[in-house]
Amino acid sequence: MKKIVTLGEVMLRLSPPGNQRFFQTHSFDVEFGGSEANVGAALAYWGNHVAHLTAFPDQEIGWAASGQLRKNGIDTKFIHHGQGRIGIYFLEQGAMQRSSQVIYDRANSVFANYDGKDLPWDEVFDGVNWFHWSGITPALSKECAGLTLKALKEARKREITVSGDLNYRSNLWQYGKAPHEVMPGLMELTNVIIAGTRDFKQCLDEDFKSFTEVRNMAFERYSDLEYIVKTDRISHSSSNNTISATLFGKKKTYSSRAYELTHIVDRVGTGDAFAGGLIHGLLTMKPKEAIEFAMAAGAIKHSVPGDILLCSLQEVHELASGEAVGKIKR
Repeated sequence: MKKIVTLGEVMLRLSPPGNQRFFQTHSFDVEFGGSEANVGAALAYWGNHVAHLTAFPDQEIGWAASGQLRKNGIDTKFIHHGQGRIGIYFLEQGAMQRSSQVIYDRANSVFANYDGKDLPWDEVFDGVNWFHWSGITPALSKECAGLTLKALKEARKREITVSGDLNYRSNLWQYGKAPHEVMPGLMELTNVIIAGTRDFKQCLDEDFKSFTEVRNMAFERYSDLEYIVKTDRISHSSSNNTISATLFGKKKTYSSRAYELTHIVDRVGTGDAFAGGLIHGLLTMKPKEAIEFAMAAGAIKHSVPGDILLCSLQEVHELASGEAVGKIKR
């Protein structure tokens, strides 16, 4: 069993049933989800020990959120409960040529105001093999940026492998800092970076003409960087995408097979499922097997409603190897 720690906000997700639009629904389906916790839930489902660092309101909604993480197999020992609100996001599922859309209501949440000064870092990282963060967290507030940097420094002191999904989102950087003022220091402490050309451009405020230029720059600039991982998606419609991924090492490159997804159930959380698959793969497999496992996990998540991938290791391995695709298992 591997030990993994993840860090990030968990929000309340409210979605109109099926493919209804916001202005026609009379009810919302309720989920709890957040990028990094979604990664942790997949890893926990596959038998890893996962602890998540976050903060919730000290009231029924916050307790329910903690309870949901525990149901997903996540260790909630280090979660902070304090005064304030939980972040919310509203999701309208697209269909055919109509895009999905997300509306955030997460400003001034308990997590956004949390600096993590009460965290016992020796206990948090005791025996841990991997730490995962994303660019969403440092985008939320000065406190969250500071917490992310502190966690990375503590992981570095203990020689723990660190992965970061840069996950640039322009509408989140609202507290007076630009990404290039915060992200480079975090990237320097990261061993595996998940990002595309646009993410690197925005996080470093530099113009790159190609991903090859990005790759060469990153490996030259960041001495501890072991892998850069890039996913590619062609959106034919909201319900039909083609996806693939590539794992770039300093000397070798590994590409996954491509998946054509023709009847997408829920696209939210698919990148998180991929990241979870990547972490599990790099901890237990060779690089080529790892990127195939990660992409298969991401593909399966498109068939699962909600934020979290719920599937067995066997299911992911079968899809990665091309076995039992879409068949009835008896």
